[in-house]
Amino acid sequence: MPPPLSPPVLDSRSPYERSEGLSFLPLSIPSPPEDWRSIDFGRWLASTFGWEFAESWRIATYALLILVGIVLATAWVNSRLKARGAEPGVVLDVIIFAVPLGLVGARAYHVLTHLGDYFYEGSNPWNPLQPGSVWAIWEGGNAIIGSLIGGAIGAYIGCRVTGLRFWTFADALAPAILLAQVIGRLGNYVNHELFGLPTDLPWGLEIPSPNPAIPVGLPEGTLFHPTFLYEMIWNTVGIVFLLTMERQFRLQRRRIAGLSIVVPVGDAQPRLQWGKVWALYLVWYGVGRVIFESIRIDPSEVFFGIRANVWGAFALIVIGVVLYLVQRRRHPGLEPSPYVPGREWVPGGAVDSDETYSDSDDPSDEAATEPELAATSGSQTPTS
Repeated sequence: MPPPLSPPVLDSRSPYERSEGLSFLPLSIPSPPEDWRSIDFGRWLASTFGWEFAESWRIATYALLILVGIVLATAWVNSRLKARGAEPGVVLDVIIFAVPLGLVGARAYHVLTHLGDYFYEGSNPWNPLQPGSVWAIWEGGNAIIGSLIGGAIGAYIGCRVTGLRFWTFADALAPAILLAQVIGRLGNYVNHELFGLPTDLPWGLEIPSPNPAIPVGLPEGTLFHPTFLYEMIWNTVGIVFLLTMERQFRLQRRRIAGLSIVVPVGDAQPRLQWGKVWALYLVWYGVGRVIFESIRIDPSEVFFGIRANVWGAFALIVIGVVLYLVQRRRHPGLEPSPYVPGREWVPGGAVDSDETYSDSDDPSDEAATEPELAATSGSQTPTS
């Protein structure tokens, strides 16, 4: 466990006192009230359908936000796969494996890196009905690194079942998972958790007492770095970064609403495939996570003076760099199809081609390059 923080030298006045004479400036970010943590839908069920047994049912806002993120990410991945020529809705056949294993991995990784929160004298961590149980995912505590590990295993299984190329799915997922993470971080805000070190910055986060993560000795009204907000901003910029790197954009003049405007237009064919977009995601997210984890104060296991999640973020960066370099060397061309050979999906009414392309990840079995595809198809640009 990290050593306790020494009380910093901070302005002990409340945010409201500090704002005197500066009422036009937001000198803090208020935390939402406690009752925002869950939504009372059981009372609605009881009054609407007469289900009195459900009157006490509540749904955790944190869990609801995760669900919204999954739904939006799934819709976007479906759209990106369709644009590559995959069967509409095939993403559902993959996420039925990826999402459950991703959630299991996320919770398992969090528990393993926060053992002191669940295993201590007098605790009952295995009872799912007890607060603080290792199963109480609705209380918060899900590690994205564990989610990536479990989700990758599930996605691989789903791709084997559907015939999709694993790296095609990973590239389609890369910006979408950042979107899901942006939405999911709002759950940390609602739960008053995973905030950073004390700060006097005007966007400091108010955390109501008592809160077990607040270090002992800090004055009342201390503000904290809103690391949830930092990560939301970082991930949003990351979406733009990935989409820009995936397709080369050029400035072109287009007529919009009767006006001739110069706008950036991306190439129809992605220039980064074979898992290279996913590799950039790992690097981008890993770099951001190193920064944000280094200023967080929630308890975590520490190895060689560094938080466990920082080590995990370092691993993401290394894996992303290695993956990009390896795939760049092994697959300099474009993927001939989002499916492995023999598993291609042919739209209804379409004529199947006798042509076959190489799909193997074996270095000696490369995909066709753009000139080769153009020569084969008789067109100037390859299709996928």
